[in-house]
Amino acid sequence: MLSVVENCFSPRTAAFFDLDKTVIAKSSTLTFSKSFYQGGLINRRAVLRTAYAQFVFLAGGADHDQMEGMREYLSALCKGWNVELVKEIVAETLHDLIDPIIYDEAATLIEEHHTAGRDVVIVSTSGAEVVEPIGELLGADRVVATRMVVGDDGCFTGEVEYYAYGPTKAEAIKELAVSEGYDLSRCYAYSDSATDVPMLESVGHPHAVNPDRALRREATLREWPILVFNRPVRLKQRLSAFSMPPRPALVAAAAVGAAAVTAGLVWYASRRRAAVLAG
Repeated sequence: MLSVVENCFSPRTAAFFDLDKTVIAKSSTLTFSKSFYQGGLINRRAVLRTAYAQFVFLAGGADHDQMEGMREYLSALCKGWNVELVKEIVAETLHDLIDPIIYDEAATLIEEHHTAGRDVVIVSTSGAEVVEPIGELLGADRVVATRMVVGDDGCFTGEVEYYAYGPTKAEAIKELAVSEGYDLSRCYAYSDSATDVPMLESVGHPHAVNPDRALRREATLREWPILVFNRPVRLKQRLSAFSMPPRPALVAAAAVGAAAVTAGLVWYASRRRAAVLAG
């Protein structure tokens, strides 16, 4: 059970979530293939190929070589795409495509981490044009995602500016820890893939979610918790539970709560003369 609220005098903490098969049940990028086809960005052959890639991804998780091959294919595929058109297509189809495949268990965890005063950060290999709207939908505080180079004409050049994959995810988390003041030893991380072991081992509370075979072995060896998420649900179906007060209000409530707890402990110590109090 997650702690109710972080001590307001402690260093800041965060929960880092991989996206595909951890928060949502499919590949975020491949899920939009039909929408990109309808928008004129790809042809029918590309739709079939991405459908096959989605099948491979869901069947057992893509290994390093498959992920590299997918990156090269998608980079070449999106060369010449108008970035604003991509954003429009994602915005128009986001709720229809992504909302139904969000894991209820993941949404609950995000809610619990926010309640505890932790930032929620989505860290995904998919492109920023896809991940950022999904992060906003989920109520994430920050997003780390792959960035493609955009030319002067507003179109993707086919080159990758930043690839959020493997060790680079861990590097991004460490950079955020410095800039945001996170204490990584008290932070949480969640992923389904062995390629994210560097990210998982960079925090004090790593979790394997729907792990592939390699990550399951690693998690068992390291005694990391293994979680199973299998209940996709629309957020609007659980809106009353998922909705959170604005973050400033949440922080204020946390401060008031912590102050009340502190006052209670002081009173208890004076009455019982306890040498050590368990917080």
